Amino acid sequence: MDEKALVERAKNGDRAALATLVNRYSERIYNLVLRILRRKEDAEDVLQETFLTVIEKIDTFDGRSSFFTWIYRIATNAALMRLRKKKVVFQELNDDPDFQESVESRVFVDWSQDPSIGVFDGEVRNKLNDAINKLSDIYRGVFVLRDIEGLSIKETSEILNITEENVKIRLRRARQFLRDYLSDYFEERLRDSHASTS
Repeated sequence: MDEKALVERAKNGDRAALATLVNRYSERIYNLVLRILRRKEDAEDVLQETFLTVIEKIDTFDGRSSFFTWIYRIATNAALMRLRKKKVVFQELNDDPDFQESVESRVFVDWSQDPSIGVFDGEVRNKLNDAINKLSDIYRGVFVLRDIEGLSIKETSEILNITEENVKIRLRRARQFLRDYLSDYFEERLRDSHASTS
């Protein structure tokens, strides 16, 4: 059964249709909120909270956006709200619309060319996770939706309820921060690698 028909049946009280929608999106929602929250227990709580909200509010879904966008918005907002409640300390970036990004003179290390550093290296993954954890929620949400989930600018804009231009600005700043953060780490790794082979 296609999604529109399932949604209509769920709105009319069909529990089987609602269960089908929940099952269809459970894994994707869990992975999304886990990437934002970084803790399994929190992700499980937000997954449950998301579907409780869906059950309570399904009759308010008006079809102006896709069901996918609607449910992702609920999940993303719930995850970001949980981060705020935990008062997590983030690396803050200037989000003023007039903010002019500085032209950086430093040279960034191209670690992709070094065979001693693999993308699936556990230490590299941990360092990337550390960097993502330091992003404030407004940047983390955009980065996860765009660069990890692979959603479009338009979908990300609808889910976060911000303009497409703001999605682009926040994504650029998130990537810049991650690049800065990881560049120092890889520079040190490359230096150690070259020292041990000489």
